[in-house]
Amino acid sequence: MTTIVKCPTCQKAVEWLPENEYRPFCSERCRLIDLGQWADEQFIVPVADEDDDNE
Repeated sequence: MTTIVKCPTCQKAVEWLPENEYRPFCSERCRLIDLGQWADEQFIVPVADEDDDNE
Protein backbone atom coordinates (compact mmCIF):
# COMPACT_ATOMS: atom_id res chain seq x y z
CA MET A 1 0.00 0.00 0.00
CA THR A 2 1.38 3.40 -1.01
CA THR A 3 1.30 6.25 1.48
CA ILE A 4 -0.10 9.52 0.20
CA VAL A 5 1.02 12.80 1.82
CA LYS A 6 0.27 16.44 1.05
CA CYS A 7 3.04 18.60 -0.38
CA PRO A 8 3.95 21.05 2.42
CA THR A 9 4.05 23.94 -0.07
CA CYS A 10 1.06 23.49 -2.40
CA GLN A 11 -0.94 20.75 -0.62
CA LYS A 12 -0.99 18.54 -3.75
CA ALA A 13 -1.26 14.78 -3.05
CA VAL A 14 2.15 13.09 -3.32
CA GLU A 15 2.98 9.38 -3.24
CA TRP A 16 5.68 8.57 -0.64
CA LEU A 17 7.91 6.36 -2.80
CA PRO A 18 11.69 5.94 -3.02
CA GLU A 19 11.46 6.93 -6.70
CA ASN A 20 10.04 10.33 -5.75
CA GLU A 21 13.29 12.27 -5.30
CA TYR A 22 11.46 15.40 -4.04
CA ARG A 23 9.36 13.77 -1.32
CA PRO A 24 7.61 15.08 0.69
CA PHE A 25 7.36 17.81 -1.96
CA CYS A 26 5.62 17.29 -5.31
CA SER A 27 8.35 18.97 -7.36
CA GLU A 28 11.69 20.72 -7.25
CA ARG A 29 9.87 24.04 -7.44
CA CYS A 30 7.96 23.40 -4.21
CA ARG A 31 11.15 22.14 -2.54
CA LEU A 32 13.00 25.34 -3.50
CA ILE A 33 10.12 27.54 -2.30
CA ASP A 34 10.33 25.84 1.09
CA LEU A 35 14.12 26.21 1.18
CA GLY A 36 13.76 29.92 0.38
CA GLN A 37 11.33 30.38 3.26
CA TRP A 38 13.86 28.84 5.65
CA ALA A 39 16.63 31.03 4.19
CA ASP A 40 14.46 34.16 4.64
CA GLU A 41 13.86 33.07 8.26
CA GLN A 42 10.11 32.76 7.72
CA PHE A 43 10.46 29.42 9.53
CA ILE A 44 12.56 29.03 12.67
CA VAL A 45 13.32 26.26 15.13
CA PRO A 46 13.01 27.52 18.70
CA VAL A 47 16.09 27.05 20.87
CA ALA A 48 16.41 27.33 24.61
CA ASP A 49 18.97 29.83 25.89
CA GLU A 50 21.94 28.27 27.67
CA ASP A 51 21.26 30.51 30.68
CA ASP A 52 17.76 29.02 31.03
CA ASP A 53 19.18 25.48 31.21
CA ASN A 54 21.53 26.35 34.08
CA GLU A 55 18.90 27.84 36.39
